[in-house]
Amino acid sequence: MVKKVQKNKKDLEVVDVLSDFKNEKEVLLTKDGLKAMKEELEYLKTDGRKKVSERLKEAISFGDLSENSEYEEAKNEQGFIEGRISELEIKIKNAKIIKDTGTKVVSLGSKVTLVNLTKKGEEVVYTLVGSTEADPFNGKISNESPVGIALIDKAKNEKVKVLAPGGVVEYHIIKID
Repeated sequence: MVKKVQKNKKDLEVVDVLSDFKNEKEVLLTKDGLKAMKEELEYLKTDGRKKVSERLKEAISFGDLSENSEYEEAKNEQGFIEGRISELEIKIKNAKIIKDTGTKVVSLGSKVTLVNLTKKGEEVVYTLVGSTEADPFNGKISNESPVGIALIDKAKNEKVKVLAPGGVVEYHIIKID
C-alpha cells in the first residue's frame, strides 16, 4: 500500500500510505453495496469516533501512558477508524453503480444459479459483484475471481470450466436473474 517514500530537508521519510486509494480507478458497486458503505462511513464518523474518544479518555485517566496498554489499544483503534474513514470516502467518491443489463448473459450484478458438475449436481447461487463488495460466504463473488471471470458474458445453459485451487471445476448455468 505504501506508494511513495521521500526524504525531506531533515532526512525524515515522508510516506504516502493512501496513494493507492487516491489513484484508484472506479469502484464497481451495487446500489446496496454503496448504501452499506455510506452507512458504515456515517457510523464510523459518529459513533465509532465517539467510542474511541471515550476509550482514550478512560485510558489517559489511568496515568503513565508509556506503559498503558489500554491507551495503546485505543490509539491503534483510532488509527484504524481514521484509515477506514479515508478509505471509504475515496471508494464512495469513485463509486460506479452497476447497471442492470438484463438476464440474457451474466454480467456484474447478475444472480446466477449454477449446477456444479464436478460435485455431482450440487447447486450454488452467486451474485456477481465488484471486488470491493465481494463476500463469498454470503454468495457474493467478485468479477475478478476465477468463477466470476469464467461466468462473465456467458448465457443460460452454457457450461464453464474454472481452474480453482483444488483443481478444475465445471459448472452449468441454469438461471440468470
